[in-house]
Amino acid sequence: MKSTSSRRGERWAHARSNGDDRGISVVLAGGGTAGHVEPAMAVADALRAIDPDVRITALGTERGLETRLVPQRGYDLELITPVPLPRKPSADLARLPWRIGRAVRQTRAVLDDVDADVVIGFGGYVALPAYLAARRRVPVVVHEANASAGWANRVGARSARRVLSAVPDPGLRDVEVVGVPVRAAITSLDRMALRAEARAHFGFDETANVLLVFGGSQGAQSLNRAVSGAAKDLAAAGISVLHAHGPKNTLALRDPADGDPPYVAVPYLDRMDLAYSAADLAICRSGAMTVAEVSAVGLPAVYVPLPIGNGEQRLNALPVVNAGGGVLVDDADLSPQFVGETVTGLFTETGRLQAMTAAAALAGHRDAAQKVAEIALDVARKGLR
Repeated sequence: MKSTSSRRGERWAHARSNGDDRGISVVLAGGGTAGHVEPAMAVADALRAIDPDVRITALGTERGLETRLVPQRGYDLELITPVPLPRKPSADLARLPWRIGRAVRQTRAVLDDVDADVVIGFGGYVALPAYLAARRRVPVVVHEANASAGWANRVGARSARRVLSAVPDPGLRDVEVVGVPVRAAITSLDRMALRAEARAHFGFDETANVLLVFGGSQGAQSLNRAVSGAAKDLAAAGISVLHAHGPKNTLALRDPADGDPPYVAVPYLDRMDLAYSAADLAICRSGAMTVAEVSAVGLPAVYVPLPIGNGEQRLNALPVVNAGGGVLVDDADLSPQFVGETVTGLFTETGRLQAMTAAAALAGHRDAAQKVAEIALDVARKGLR
């Protein structure tokens, strides 16, 4: 009996001999959170840039951000049953084998329908069914964005052709460090060239010292309290602030004194390119995508890991911090006093920000999406031989 890969190769050769140049078929498995969807979309864009004929299908679930983000980017989306891992004994845990079986069957149908040549998995709810469905059928490339691999990628890495990661030791064997795929609008950003426009957009003086504060799409209350509580000290140091506090949060800001630099508070930043370009320094969380974007644009940062989970956010930031491109502070230690003394000191200490900026740029991986796309296409082509 012929193997699945042999049959795929024969179908490919037959299609090409009949003038049907359909392009390589890539299935992306990275649904759920933005930390899984955004790298997948960055790789999708890179694949199209390399080969306009490539056929791209994203797997997702009806509860994930991919239902909005994938169609917005112009890619096909196929929905399967989500397979979250319950952390405690429950009815959901008892139903897990059934849910996995159903999701795997659905995913196999998708792989057959699109005649998949390679699966690229990014972890999350849809990755495990994709890895199981692809086993012995379609070659797999795994990408791990976090410093500590999730359970889905730990399973997928066992049979993957290539295992890619953001850091050298995410808990997987034989990894190739490529960084986290980031969209081209960010990796191609020239902060210095856009600085004057960006600062005018937010109402800052062109020569201002600007601190950017953001805690993800929903904001972070500990960051909000610490920075807004230090508004007087920041103003006294001549530091302007651009603060995205989250759509459900508000800031209690003092009335500015005459001559104070602007403190611009907004619920959400829909132009992160301008925010990055306007800023000299950021205070932010250290999720994998945040660290990847901030370092890719060469912006130094004070990273404040989310104080839950297994400490992966701290590990995400360590490579940049160890390279000199950032500072790490525990959430419990982030206070108005810390901001008023340590953060303002970064602006006033001669040459410190310039050195951090250079180090952050060197620590970033601007070509991660390109590398993942090239590797996936190579794996797909080898599987067709």
